[in-house]
Amino acid sequence: MKLGKLFFLTLLACPLGSVSAFADDSFRSRADKHAPAGIMGDHMHDPGEWMVEYKYMNMYMDDNRAGSRTLSDVESIAWGATSNPVTNRMATPTNMTHEMHMLHVMRGMTEDVTLYAMLMLPSITMDHLRGPMSGAPGTDFTTHNSGFGDTTFGALLRLYSDVDDDLIFNLAGSVPTGRIYRTTSVPTGGMMEQPMPYPMRLGSGTFNAKPGITWKHYFETGSFGTQLQTDLPIGRNYRDYAVSDEFRLNTWYSQVLNQYLAASIRLENLWRTNYTGADPMTPDMGISTNVESFRGGYTCNLGLGTSALIKGHLLSTEFVPTLYQDLNGIQLETDWTFIASWSKSF
Repeated sequence: MKLGKLFFLTLLACPLGSVSAFADDSFRSRADKHAPAGIMGDHMHDPGEWMVEYKYMNMYMDDNRAGSRTLSDVESIAWGATSNPVTNRMATPTNMTHEMHMLHVMRGMTEDVTLYAMLMLPSITMDHLRGPMSGAPGTDFTTHNSGFGDTTFGALLRLYSDVDDDLIFNLAGSVPTGRIYRTTSVPTGGMMEQPMPYPMRLGSGTFNAKPGITWKHYFETGSFGTQLQTDLPIGRNYRDYAVSDEFRLNTWYSQVLNQYLAASIRLENLWRTNYTGADPMTPDMGISTNVESFRGGYTCNLGLGTSALIKGHLLSTEFVPTLYQDLNGIQLETDWTFIASWSKSF
């Protein structure tokens, strides 16, 4: 993981190679002109062209997983008694809904450079079951957090294009506009305040490098693409921790049904490292979502999507069930994600 992080940070400083502008954009005016809804940074815009996009994501997580094994709520509390470190003595998470509203703006600057920015509004709700060291073991409670997330800025750089192919480098980064420290008294049911656990925080608290690279190939009846995208925190935040290094490898195929409708299938491999450092206000014993060494792992997802191009408006949806997870320690397992987007170029 560290070698991969070093490679991409080095790549940020590398000059671009030669660029060949494509001769015919007929393939890029179909319903499959963009990647499936769960992919970003996959297409360019002509000089002076703008694009506005609204994207909605809903991720649902239910039950916990230790490694690749699903645990019930009661098993999660029992598992924490013998884990290293000991955890879930105050409570265990039972399920979580993570919604995200995203506003995405792009502008073509030259034939080979497109700039973009993305604002994010997360809304996170987590249910819990109180453990044996709480004041009311066996009872449940719910916490919620919402607000602005981290803001992403980037430039898409065309490395190569011809009639059938696009090779695009994503030179991007995020700034820590999402709040990472907010307290709540809900878990204790009294006046005592404690910080929100890590998965319920709205941002990373650090500047993050987010380099990526995408290759797309167009056929007469469809398109194929593959993308490696990363999210790499730089240093630690003011709470003295850094979130996971993240590596996403996506491969997809879109089948054109007609000029205005396409269907897609996507396979996503996601690797995350554990957190580094620790927030001094999040004791491991209380709940597993406070444990920095329980944040990494591997996930494989399947995306099934549709795209419709209607009078210049591109509408895309994607349902993404989780095929497999192998998680470090004990964590909430992801069941599925739903993504929908609307975009318009002008």
